Amino acid sequence: DPLPPDSGSTVIDLGCAALPAPEPHLTRAFQDALAELPPHAHTHGDYPAGLPALRQALADRYTARGIPTMPQQIMVTTGAMGGVAALARLLTPRGERIAVEHPSYANVLQLLREAGTRLVPVPMADGLAGWDLAAWRETLREAAPRMAYVVADFHNPTGALADAEQRRALVAAARSAGTVLVADESMADLPLDPVDGAPDLPPSVASFDPGGATVITIGSVSKSIWAGLRIGWVRAAPDIIRSLTAARAWADLGSPVLEQLAVTALLTGDGWESAVAERRVRARENREALVSALRRRLPDWEFTVPRGGLTLWTRTGGLSGSRIAEAGERLGVRVPSGPRFGVDGAFEGYVRLPFTFADPLAREAVARLAAAADLVRSGASAEFEAPRGHVA
Repeated sequence: DPLPPDSGSTVIDLGCAALPAPEPHLTRAFQDALAELPPHAHTHGDYPAGLPALRQALADRYTARGIPTMPQQIMVTTGAMGGVAALARLLTPRGERIAVEHPSYANVLQLLREAGTRLVPVPMADGLAGWDLAAWRETLREAAPRMAYVVADFHNPTGALADAEQRRALVAAARSAGTVLVADESMADLPLDPVDGAPDLPPSVASFDPGGATVITIGSVSKSIWAGLRIGWVRAAPDIIRSLTAARAWADLGSPVLEQLAVTALLTGDGWESAVAERRVRARENREALVSALRRRLPDWEFTVPRGGLTLWTRTGGLSGSRIAEAGERLGVRVPSGPRFGVDGAFEGYVRLPFTFADPLAREAVARLAAAADLVRSGASAEFEAPRGHVA
């Protein structure tokens, strides 16, 4: 079950890879949104494809990144998960194959399982080297999945960053196989190690298929700004957007108007860039605090520090990640175990740790994890079942 926010005084929740809202930017955006609300309040309020102003702002943002985009290529969704869910309903009937990175984002894996699709796991390359292209080509050729879901930018959970050639090659392989490639860019605004003072990222996956027939892009404000906004979007070819919009009548009808106006205000003013710049500073400091605490308290745990994103994929020194999650729950720290991010019980020796807390809370969280590891090592947690918890 989700952990209530008011439990924060007793339980340190490492299940959510999301930061608190950037203030005063969020409040200012809502103040601007309230000023823009009256004309919309005189309508029925249902915008299945999203507010026209927000669709235009998102299209302009893609165009500025070198990916020419029309508003007709954008549908606003209820977070990134709303976009993935809509695409799964449209593109993949029950029993259809979907290729996924292995490991992959836990919530998407569960969503696709619940949709009745067959997951085809494709291993990641070693370390943070991105995709194993040979494995992807083989999977696309032999399994012929209808859809593939990938996170190219600071992959959740590993933090891997696919380079430009990997992106180009995977798009070409997907096009040849007739597979729709869904690229989740939720973490794309969070490069933490700039090159020459500026963020350095490969071209968007969509840049290798700007028409949006092979590559469908998922975006979200949850990691960049605040998860509480629940605003995401899909960028695709206009005919796909029309189909998604028509199908929304029996899904959620649309996203909240006030929140869409607030995101529009952030994107069309200077609020977005200012807020994201502050997020990067905070995430970088949190990453340093977490890494330092882990190296001091749990030196046998292995990880590679990612260049961005919000997650650290950690091997737990030969211990069961599920048992550590169970023991941590009793000791006041909630952490998702590796199997949550895998298929058929894989990654038992891992946990995902988000760098969302600063010192001294980061040190306290690691201290509790170290105590949980001691319990598991001693066998004290053997009779307990690992909790499911909440992952974001």
